[in-house]
Amino acid sequence: MPRNNKTSLIQKIASQAYVTFTNCSTSAIGDNKAFLEQQAELVTQLSDIRAADLKIAPPKKVSISSPQSSAVTPVTYMHICETDVFSMGAFLLKSGASIPLHDHPGMNGMLKVLYGKVNIRCYDKLDKAVGAESETERQFDPPLLPFQGDDVRRAVLRTSEQFSDQSGPCILTPLKDNLHEIDAVEGPAAFLDILAPPYDPDNGRDCHYYRVLQTAGKKSEQSGEDEAWLLEIPQPDDFWCAGEPYPGPEVSV
Repeated sequence: MPRNNKTSLIQKIASQAYVTFTNCSTSAIGDNKAFLEQQAELVTQLSDIRAADLKIAPPKKVSISSPQSSAVTPVTYMHICETDVFSMGAFLLKSGASIPLHDHPGMNGMLKVLYGKVNIRCYDKLDKAVGAESETERQFDPPLLPFQGDDVRRAVLRTSEQFSDQSGPCILTPLKDNLHEIDAVEGPAAFLDILAPPYDPDNGRDCHYYRVLQTAGKKSEQSGEDEAWLLEIPQPDDFWCAGEPYPGPEVSV
């Protein structure tokens, strides 16, 4: 009997991600025609992926804020594959769960909702750390502690948008929409996540968390978007992520 050689969609996505991001430098976006063509093909494939393609489905409705679920992990991660070029996996958020504001240093990313709805707020850093003696810092209420001065970042809010399984992918680059926070809306949600290259603390690609200190109350002169001040913080105590087995088709790159 002949073997079924039909390639799964998630395998096609993995193969296309490898082609798209191979030899893609931090700044190789812009006018790089070859990259943009490969990226467009990857976006097309991602737009077609559904939860059923990964053999996952929404869980029963259990709010993480209910008394009986106080120990429930708010977010779990299904590892699918990883190479030196990219990593891919699925994040599953319980109802009411959030992934705090965080960055992706020097990385490209694509996020495609598989089920449920998420709200994604994306920020861009505008400059380096603000010194402890700056006039702007002294306006914070309450004032920052002395050791926090170097952890403040000026940023702009690029977008705040809701995504569902019917939406196209959310795209970030090393220079645009690189910081984002993700909130499950109206129930549990899941999304497929591609990062290129993967996180690697040894090569300067570690994840940093932030909170919004305050909005600047003005628009950026460069972009016209709302400015804000962000404070780099440790991973929040109420956020943690556990692993969960990936049940979908095998992927190899």
